[in-house]
Amino acid sequence: MHDSITEIMQHMSHASVQLARVLEAERHVSVRLSEIVQAIPDEEPGFGGLNGILEHSQSVGQSVVAYLNSLAEFQETLAAQLTFVIQELKEPSAEE
Repeated sequence: MHDSITEIMQHMSHASVQLARVLEAERHVSVRLSEIVQAIPDEEPGFGGLNGILEHSQSVGQSVVAYLNSLAEFQETLAAQLTFVIQELKEPSAEE
């Protein structure tokens, strides 16, 4: 039973590492977008008027929301995985 729990934990650990890599890549995108936004001049930006500025602002906002949603999903996934592992470790095994 311990071998199967160990194997499950290894698979969950690998999945968590992959999720973390995805989130790290999304974080870099969000950081780069924020750098671009900070580089926008305060006066007379050339984005095609007010509509262009609104479109770009909306795009940045959507990227931030997507990043935060990814973090929330990552936390939920980790919680679900850890709940399963803790339950398995607390329950006395019939195989032992």
